[in-house]
Amino acid sequence: MADFRIIALDGGGIRGVLTAVLLDRLAQAYPRLLQNQPGSKSMFAGTSTGGILALGLADGLTPAQMRDLYVVNGKSIFDAGWARNVVELGGLAGSKYDNENLKGVLQHTFGAKRLKDLSARVLIPSFSLDNGSADPAQRTWSPKFFHNFPGADTDGDVLVIDVAMSTSAAPTYFPSYNEYIDGGVIANNPSMAAIAQVLDGRNAAGDRATLDEIRLLSVGTGLTLQYVAKKNLDWGGAQWVQPILNVMMDGSVGVVDFEARQLLGSRYCRVEPVFPAGRSFPLDDVSKVVDLMKFAQNFDLAPAIAWLNGLSW
Repeated sequence: MADFRIIALDGGGIRGVLTAVLLDRLAQAYPRLLQNQPGSKSMFAGTSTGGILALGLADGLTPAQMRDLYVVNGKSIFDAGWARNVVELGGLAGSKYDNENLKGVLQHTFGAKRLKDLSARVLIPSFSLDNGSADPAQRTWSPKFFHNFPGADTDGDVLVIDVAMSTSAAPTYFPSYNEYIDGGVIANNPSMAAIAQVLDGRNAAGDRATLDEIRLLSVGTGLTLQYVAKKNLDWGGAQWVQPILNVMMDGSVGVVDFEARQLLGSRYCRVEPVFPAGRSFPLDDVSKVVDLMKFAQNFDLAPAIAWLNGLSW
């Protein structure tokens, strides 16, 4: 095999529209980006909103079509409704949104397709709250990486919409989906999980690569500059609950970026726009969709395009 090309997409809620615009610009500047190439294999990895994008791209949808999914449906997906706000006490006693509108959008997009029906390999992280083991000594929660690589552990028969719902069930924002919650709690940047899947020795020859055959483009949903301006903190659960979620999400993304860069060197490229100081784009703030698209349109992609050209992706 000449190479195994991986596009890995971070989680970030409505900020997925930024990722879609960046990919659309990259595909226009470098048309080979999403095209199948002789002697190479393509794979899309994605977490949460990135998982939805990855599944769409693997199904042959364009980045522009995925962008429009957010533009058209964002308000209905992130619509709490007055009745839910009253019943759930504004999110204090239940998730901020239900997931029915999101599921309807995904059903319209993917229908009854299963992972094995997709035209490319995929790797989609989620987290199982209960493995349902009949043996009490083995019952636990654990990471789950949905994929359509052939083999005994394949998830090829699982519906695409079920995988999309499982990876994007963000705690406090959406209910869990069956036993699954958002993959961002374990791998908001799925790059290392994707590398591990491709290196798996159980894969058939055509679905397996050595480390030097892997080329990986990692695309984030934008980094918000934030910090805690205090030292020697003596906080408890009430003070840490919100900051620690952001610390864990941003921290895990940075760790994976470091690991992938160390392993792949020049065969790895990370595209991560940094928002201006003082500006934030919450993952459910649909009022910022236009701003996100403008930001993505103006972001300098020259280094990434040069990387693609230099690598002959």
